[in-house]
This record gives sequence, C-alpha cells and structure tokens, in this order.
Amino acid sequence: MQVPTIYSTSLIAEVFGQAWNAGSLTVNQRKDLMLALLENPLNSEDYAAIDRLLHAVRRGWIKVSE
Repeated sequence: MQVPTIYSTSLIAEVFGQAWNAGSLTVNQRKDLMLALLENPLNSEDYAAIDRLLHAVRRGWIKVSE
C-alpha cells in the first residue's frame, strides 16, 4: 500500500527555487521542509534538493531569515 504524500516533488522544488533566488530561507519554508522530512516518504530527488539547501546555508550562500 502506498502512503499518500502531501508534499510533492514540485513543492520541494518550488521552495528550493524560491530560497535560492531570494538568497534566504523563511520560517514558513523551513517548517514546510521539516514537515516534508518528518511526515512523508521522499524520493532521492527530494532528499538531494533539501541537502543542497542545507549545504548552501552552511556555506553562507543562503541566509536563514526569521
């Protein structure tokens, strides 16, 4: 039985694109990513996008805004 996913790849890709273009990750975007990680089975593309975002935050390319 397949578990329904609330967060699709397109939503994670949209958050990735918005954060990358803006140069910052908002509180709501962070919460959406946390919920996606905790509540849904994700495919490897989703994990890779989230990993890239976290790497960009660590390197200072993307700021975390409040």
